[in-house]
Amino acid sequence: MKIIRSHLGIKLFLSYFAVIVVGMAVIGITTKLTIPVAFQRHLQYMEQQLSAGGTAGQGQGMKGQGQGLGLGQGAGGMMSDYYRNFQQSFNEALLISVVAASLGALVVSFIFSRSILGPVSVMRNASQRIAEGHYDERVPLRGNDELNQLAGSFNQMAEQLEQVESMRRQLIGDVAHELRTPLTAIKGSAEALMDGVLPASDETYLQIHAEAERLSHLVDDLQELSRVESRATQLKIHPADSTALIQTVSKRLQHQFDEKRVTLVPSLPHDPIIVLADEDRIIQVLTNLIGNALQYTPENGTVSVSVEREKNEARIAVCDTGFGIPADHLKHIFDRFYRVDKSRSRAHGGSGIGLTIAKHLVEAHGGKIWAESEGENKGSVFTFTLPLGK
Repeated sequence: MKIIRSHLGIKLFLSYFAVIVVGMAVIGITTKLTIPVAFQRHLQYMEQQLSAGGTAGQGQGMKGQGQGLGLGQGAGGMMSDYYRNFQQSFNEALLISVVAASLGALVVSFIFSRSILGPVSVMRNASQRIAEGHYDERVPLRGNDELNQLAGSFNQMAEQLEQVESMRRQLIGDVAHELRTPLTAIKGSAEALMDGVLPASDETYLQIHAEAERLSHLVDDLQELSRVESRATQLKIHPADSTALIQTVSKRLQHQFDEKRVTLVPSLPHDPIIVLADEDRIIQVLTNLIGNALQYTPENGTVSVSVEREKNEARIAVCDTGFGIPADHLKHIFDRFYRVDKSRSRAHGGSGIGLTIAKHLVEAHGGKIWAESEGENKGSVFTFTLPLGK
């Protein structure tokens, strides 16, 4: 019984065979019950035909003889012998048919079981290879039945696992690179202090503290990214005034704009536009987008923020007159640690995961976010949508 439960092929084989055995049993029982009645009916019909074709006296004699020899009238009559011989020949033919049907059932059940188990075995072997780390393994598709649909889902799962593994490796490499930069600076400064190359001045300590601060911010960003990607961030969504959120962020960043001599222009409607959002998270998104625009906009440039109502959503856009984004970089702009200008240091280009966090937060609200740019030195526009509040 344990062997049967642990092998799908045996289960399929036995199920096919059981159906055929039950069918043959039904045929045997049915014939046993119906043969006597059918034989008696045909015998009476023959007697009637013989009686109609002969003389009245002969018909009476034949009828009497038929009654004397008929089924149930005498155990040793000729008709009883006929019936026994007929029944024996029928049982013999039925037995031969049952044996032949059983052999045929065995062959057909084996073929069908193999045809079903073949794709299952292929998927089992493929899953084993994936478990061993071969994420490029795929299952061939042959047809559109349920097993091939399962194989298609299996291939989709394998492809997603391969992408996740690729992203995991890339993330580990990126994190190692990002952590190495401030750690190298801190280690170098500490060694220079110990060797007496650098003076033990406030400037040296401030430099070490700045690198440690960068490292702390990076770790905080990575923790935030982990939370939003795993959807562990709890959103407190309620109706909020989008114009008030933009004004809050603008006031917070105004000093930085003044220091860099970049103009911040909030373009807000007269009537408030109410959205369904977590205020703290949307302020985080706006701070990231507006701060990012400031980072890549040169002196005397302009950054504008606008919000407008469109159908059942509010559309918030951050437009700058900065360096712009080449077309081939737009599709990667929200990837982790992605930078358009690879030569820019993290001290000037941020951690590289702020846009990724913003994307996940906007999507968690049921909105969309995208970037547009006409090319290098032509500025860029970051737009995201939020559902309207009632």
